[in-house]
Amino acid sequence: MNTDELDDAVMISALQHYSYCPRQCALIHVEQQFSSNIHTARGDAVHARVDEPGWETQPDVRIERALPVWSDRLGLTGRCDAVEFRHDGSIYPVETKHGPRKAKAYDNLQLAAQALCLEEMTGQSVERGAIYHHSSRRRREVAITDALRRQVEEVTASVRALVISGKIPPPVNDARCKECSLKEICQPEALTAKPAQATLRLSLFTPD
Repeated sequence: MNTDELDDAVMISALQHYSYCPRQCALIHVEQQFSSNIHTARGDAVHARVDEPGWETQPDVRIERALPVWSDRLGLTGRCDAVEFRHDGSIYPVETKHGPRKAKAYDNLQLAAQALCLEEMTGQSVERGAIYHHSSRRRREVAITDALRRQVEEVTASVRALVISGKIPPPVNDARCKECSLKEICQPEALTAKPAQATLRLSLFTPD
């Protein structure tokens, strides 16, 4: 990618943020807002090792860590936690998450985006990858299906349109908000309250 393309590129992490919550994505990638909570702190601790560039060899595989990846076709850029280049010629990205072994669509989307970048960079097909769940020390394999590939393209276009617009979507105030590190910045409860409730809440914080 040249400099201009990098300026317009969508971060792979933004796809995960958008598929979790478009407002969260806009707060992070449009307004450059970010805050930490226990979940992000745990994630940072888990990534302390995988975020260090390097490589190692194991029987029948070479593992590249913190590998930069990009796609000129999609205008995507990011980094893989680990990519296994196996002796049979296959390429296998592995994304590390701190939570338990539980399927999450937004994690699968992030992994699929990495796979599409690797395909463009290497000219080789990437059919599968894995999410390594640190809490359980187990992998969850993900097939890079045609449906997942289409979703990567669709969400990339949506994120790009969101960033270009510079607009912040309204809050949803649902179950997702409980664990979101941006809850205090987002203020979903206050902004979705009925007018009478909102007036009462504001009055509680208004000095006499």
